[in-house]
Amino acid sequence: MNRSKAARTPGLLWLSLGSSVLLAPLALYRIAIAPVEAKMGAVQKLFYFHLPTWYAVYVAFGASALFSALYLYKRDDRWDALAVAGAEVGMVFGTVGFITGPFWARKAWGVWWTWDPRLTTTLLLFMIFFAYLVLRGFGSLGEVEKRFGAALAIIGVLDIPVIKYSVERWRGTHPTVVTGKGGGMHPDMYPAYWTSIAFFMTLVIALVWIRARVERIRQRVAALELEAAERGLLDES
Repeated sequence: MNRSKAARTPGLLWLSLGSSVLLAPLALYRIAIAPVEAKMGAVQKLFYFHLPTWYAVYVAFGASALFSALYLYKRDDRWDALAVAGAEVGMVFGTVGFITGPFWARKAWGVWWTWDPRLTTTLLLFMIFFAYLVLRGFGSLGEVEKRFGAALAIIGVLDIPVIKYSVERWRGTHPTVVTGKGGGMHPDMYPAYWTSIAFFMTLVIALVWIRARVERIRQRVAALELEAAERGLLDES
């Protein structure tokens, strides 16, 4: 058991170091030297944090939905731990996205928020997973709550394709900077963009991994407490 845990630790350690020690300073350096956009000015540099943040959200919520489906199929708490981890980490990155977004919107549109199709569908995604976490954190957590939460995560992730194509379908005001046909960025901006993507992707994987390990420990403690209660070891004398 201990050897198994020790064997998994280096991978997590190197992933964490790769994201925080190597990629983070490199991303900040490339963002600093990237050209300043003519119309947006320095505010445009928020793009290098804002867009990768939402990619991280999609990865985390997508992982939550995937592991929720595996939990429903296998009824194994290991998958449930990963599903919870994905939801929580996704909410953290989503909060960062909703903080950086309005600063961009204020400069580009003159308002902090508008009910643009992409913004509205993204808010819906955020609210679904918020409801998932509220359900998981409310009162005693039994199999019914776990299964209902898993179904909620699966339903929530179906909103991600809607977010992606909302601008094209409903002609919103939210810009589509990078597309399959190319982007609206200067070529000198791409090194900062791709380095930021790499940083956020490795970071979200590391955080989900770490949070899942913590959740597994919580599950084991809860199981021990339940077993002790059934044996009457927790009864007050």
